[in-house]
Amino acid sequence: MKPPKPEARQGRVSLWRYWQLFRQDILSAQPERLYRAKMAEFRTPFFRSFLVNDLSLVRRVLSEDAVDFPKSDRVTRGLKPLLGRSIFVTNGAEWERQRRTIDPAFEGGRTKDSFAAMWDAAQAATARIQPGEIDVESLASHATADVIFRTLFSIPIDDQVAQKTYSAFKAFQRAQPVATLAGLLPWLPVRHRKAARTAAADLRALIKGLVVERQTLIHAGQAPDDLVTRIMNSTDPETRIGFSKESMTDQAAIFFLAGHETSAALLGWALWCLAADPEWGDQVAEEAKAFVKAPEFSQLSKMLVTRNVLRETLRLYPPVPMFVRQAAKTTIFRNRKVRRGAQIVVSPWHLGRHEDHWENPDEFDPSRWENGNPAPREAWLPFSTGPRVCPGAGFAMAEAAILLASLMTKYRFHAVDTPVPVAHLTVRSRDGIQLVAEPR
Repeated sequence: MKPPKPEARQGRVSLWRYWQLFRQDILSAQPERLYRAKMAEFRTPFFRSFLVNDLSLVRRVLSEDAVDFPKSDRVTRGLKPLLGRSIFVTNGAEWERQRRTIDPAFEGGRTKDSFAAMWDAAQAATARIQPGEIDVESLASHATADVIFRTLFSIPIDDQVAQKTYSAFKAFQRAQPVATLAGLLPWLPVRHRKAARTAAADLRALIKGLVVERQTLIHAGQAPDDLVTRIMNSTDPETRIGFSKESMTDQAAIFFLAGHETSAALLGWALWCLAADPEWGDQVAEEAKAFVKAPEFSQLSKMLVTRNVLRETLRLYPPVPMFVRQAAKTTIFRNRKVRRGAQIVVSPWHLGRHEDHWENPDEFDPSRWENGNPAPREAWLPFSTGPRVCPGAGFAMAEAAILLASLMTKYRFHAVDTPVPVAHLTVRSRDGIQLVAEPR
């Protein structure tokens, strides 16, 4: 099965037209040649941008010399109304302090501790399905929001909160594109659209209220042992300083974004791929039967077909399509000068479909993973790599496997049409994903 990808731009366009395309959808603004190129340079009157598919450069930017390529504020400035000064947008010493404080919450079997909450959310999501045509993106968003609320705050999400969360995130993505004029012209003041400010304020108010409530429970010695409690009780091992109330709201916002929006994108595309290729859907359902009868965290490692389906889905539809870094000093890439301040783009979307790294790169074929990673490590980067690798990668894979197992054992899904992927904050379908759910 050959899943869809956006129609790449053919030929040259003006800078202004490119900027308009980029604001509408990052993926279709890119030329077809990027699926073959080792590196591409894009020049504007204001800055230079380099997209790197050469794996040695990918390794250098994200791992070996990562300190020389900090996260670009041209991209992250558009996210600050929602994420504040969270770990996602910071660099340098501030980021290092945040990472040291957060990492212990994900170490030592912490994902295992969240298993029961994930399973309960998966069962609730399956119970909500009615046979017939369903909106998969809404289903996935509700399910993953429920997982995050249960694992972060130990509370199940209700329909009203789930819909508000889904609508607010969707509104923020549409109203606040990653590409802004202030990103192109960094001396301009950043102005966020009213709709984006409203959506971000609604989400932050919801999260801040939960953080304040949790602080009260911690002080009373009545807080549950969940992710938020662990992070709020953590301190930087070097400074012994923890997060303030405002900073904790920032961190909870990025955990919600990373654990809800990106996971919903993965689940939605995985369900569509299995619906479009029903033989793989039946294999996942058959494998999941034993797990569903006796759901235990230790059984996840035996679900090899499901794992390979998720890996293949992440290759074709990485939730975060591009990582943007900035050169802190002048350097050389493939005999070209990269000046200080140049934007460096590492694209999991292009790496995962690149002709040099994958056989039949546009085919959905989970069997390619049966003997391990079929391509070099840096060609599959849904969770990034190096110092800024996603600390919740194991959590995300466990969550997706549990949700798929529950859903696929109860229902067989059929594709209604072919969705067109577009990218804003995450890779979603331009017109949504509609599937028909048939009880097994």
